[in-house]
Amino acid sequence: MVSLGPLVRKEVRLGGAFLAVGSLQFIAAMVATQLAYPGYSDSQNAVSDLGGSHSPWALLFNLSIRVLGILSIIGILLIRSALRKGLTARLGVGLIVLAGLGAVGVGVFTEGNSWHASFAALTFVASGFGLLFLALGMLRDTRWDGYRLFTLLAGLVTFLGLELLRGPSNLGLGPGGAERLVIAPILLWGIIAGIHLARLPVYGGRAVNAWSGAAEPP
Repeated sequence: MVSLGPLVRKEVRLGGAFLAVGSLQFIAAMVATQLAYPGYSDSQNAVSDLGGSHSPWALLFNLSIRVLGILSIIGILLIRSALRKGLTARLGVGLIVLAGLGAVGVGVFTEGNSWHASFAALTFVASGFGLLFLALGMLRDTRWDGYRLFTLLAGLVTFLGLELLRGPSNLGLGPGGAERLVIAPILLWGIIAGIHLARLPVYGGRAVNAWSGAAEPP
């Protein structure tokens, strides 16, 4: 079977930039908000506490996670032509869109709201499954050489974090540490995969199939 790559459409590079910027700005907002939060503990406090009523910079955190969700949705839709045509790629893209919607919901329905936990769960679970399906959508595609295994491992680590978050001991990480183990893989994937895509060369002068990425006659 012929492998695809390494060229991408112009919008794929833009989508990669959106993914990277979305993750980076959220990490920066988390760090800034945490530094302003007296007595905040990485291991014992939930990430959502940064957007709760006791957080001095809750507005920054809640705005930032909404931006993360919006840029994730736009970014994943723009990069879809960099994935092989097929059900797994479509599922991966759709699940990351759902995760982005969940992130927006987390920022709108902040900690203490009855909808908050549901949107957080949607973000976590959809992110994990989305990464796993995206990894399958990268098979035999040279544009993703060196990144398929990373994407698969990121999805698996997300589910490991979810399992630890449900457990009584969290293996000593604490509830906050386990939650960060859930969140970190999708943020790291957004940065690394986004930068990778933003640096790939683009097709010139020919249309490209929106799902297979294969060049089509003009």
